[in-house]
Amino acid sequence: MPRVLDLRSDTVTQPTPAMRDAMARAEVGDDCYHDDPTVRRLEERVAVLLGKPSAVFLPSGTMANQLAVHVHCRPGETLACAPGAHVQVHEDASAARISGVQIMPIGDPAGFGTGQLEALVREESCGWPRVGLVWLENTLGTAGGSIWPLPQLRALAELARRHGRSIHLDGARLWNAHIASSAALPDLAACADTVSVSLSKGLGAPAGSVLAGETETVVRVRALRHALGGSMRQAGILAAAGLYALEHHVERLAEDHARARRLAHAISDLACWRARTPETNIVLCDLAPPWEAAEALCRPLRDAGVLCYPNLYREVRFVLHLGIDDEALEEVVARVRAVCGVAAPALTS
Repeated sequence: MPRVLDLRSDTVTQPTPAMRDAMARAEVGDDCYHDDPTVRRLEERVAVLLGKPSAVFLPSGTMANQLAVHVHCRPGETLACAPGAHVQVHEDASAARISGVQIMPIGDPAGFGTGQLEALVREESCGWPRVGLVWLENTLGTAGGSIWPLPQLRALAELARRHGRSIHLDGARLWNAHIASSAALPDLAACADTVSVSLSKGLGAPAGSVLAGETETVVRVRALRHALGGSMRQAGILAAAGLYALEHHVERLAEDHARARRLAHAISDLACWRARTPETNIVLCDLAPPWEAAEALCRPLRDAGVLCYPNLYREVRFVLHLGIDDEALEEVVARVRAVCGVAAPALTS
């Protein structure tokens, strides 16, 4: 049987042997008492990297995001986000279920501008619910890992703060945005009051996210984490993987970005879709007629050992990550083209 090549997401990575060794050697304590030394080192490290006063380690990005919603919004308020933001479509309506907050999409999947945010805030004078939270996402997952440019983020932050609105940045793939754009992490994070970053996507750790912000906010988040069952005991075993990833797996994200471009180029001539040139590690392919449903292509690709899923009903998504090296990429291209009935060309950067 041919080996399975999993491009469903960058969450499918396996800890490297060196990361597993770091986890096995981790110094641990009880993080419910905030005395796990490895967790504390991770939190301090991420806070410094993002230029924030404090940070808290959390089991998942969804929990990080939902805690941000809860501390920034009152029930009955809205959060303004780009259509298709992770908080809107991939978190099981938790903003409404947990915090009583309505999601108000504006702009398009590649983001929104100051004019659109200003227009939404103005509608409050006509009885619309108050925008309690401006939601940024970088990179933008539904838009194929596109980067929300720093000048636009700064303009939005200035407008939101002028209106007295809180700002959260879902930075699950902020590391990718940092590497691809060369923008400094503190500059990207400065556009928001709180920032969540994932350790288990591009960085390849087995679990965990970190939320950073002002110390008072992080204290509230830490208490809410406990209330929602997110506190862990000897979590240093997981935090050690995150520390290892921060040391060894950030700069290498450029390799994933380069392989994503190579993949898009190698399958761009196939008649079944239009492959978009990626900015980071996600390749989106928009279906071409007569194809209607992305699953109709994803299913035979999975049968051929290339695991993928629809990004949207008419979009196929491939995600490059730590587990896909050059040899694996060659196999992916060969199998994709075999399924589509075309011989594989030479890969180019």
